[in-house]
Amino acid sequence: MTRLFWVRHGPTHATGLVGWSDLPADLSDTAQIARLDAHLPYEARLVSSDLSRAVTTADAIAPNRTRLPHDRDLREMHFGDWELKTPDQIDDPDHYTAFWDAPGDIRPPSGESWHALCTRVSDATDRLIADHPGSDLIIVAHLGVILSQLQRATGQPTADLFAQRLDNLSVTELHHRPHGWHVERINHRP
Repeated sequence: MTRLFWVRHGPTHATGLVGWSDLPADLSDTAQIARLDAHLPYEARLVSSDLSRAVTTADAIAPNRTRLPHDRDLREMHFGDWELKTPDQIDDPDHYTAFWDAPGDIRPPSGESWHALCTRVSDATDRLIADHPGSDLIIVAHLGVILSQLQRATGQPTADLFAQRLDNLSVTELHHRPHGWHVERINHRP
């Protein structure tokens, strides 16, 4: 069995859609980071997205853990022309509404669809599991990334999944066994 501890990076305080923009994380809540660090298994291997908000969050819990190279495939969804915009700044509100109401193959202009994100992240997750069978893995990533793997484990419809709350610095623990996935906990705040 491989245990995956998906950690959502520290907050950015951005108000628009943040995908591939490299915004810093606010890691000033040192008490929460200490609780997170204490909650996670020390023998686990640690990997993060290559975006700085995930890298610095991983750095904060890295001591005494084996650090794996950052993985670009663990980046958040690419919002393309909608990047850093709020809903009222989107030129085509019908397209924006369809993107959220019927997620799947609809993409933001110059961006990535939900299905493309899920495929990219599932491939990265499968590589990690294959490279470290039976290990504990801490993966510091982003909301969409974690939701994609939660959907993979639960089979939830995407529209229902988008209502799932995942706080910054929370842990979603998924177990991968030869016969499938098990959800141990979602949005746990140690």
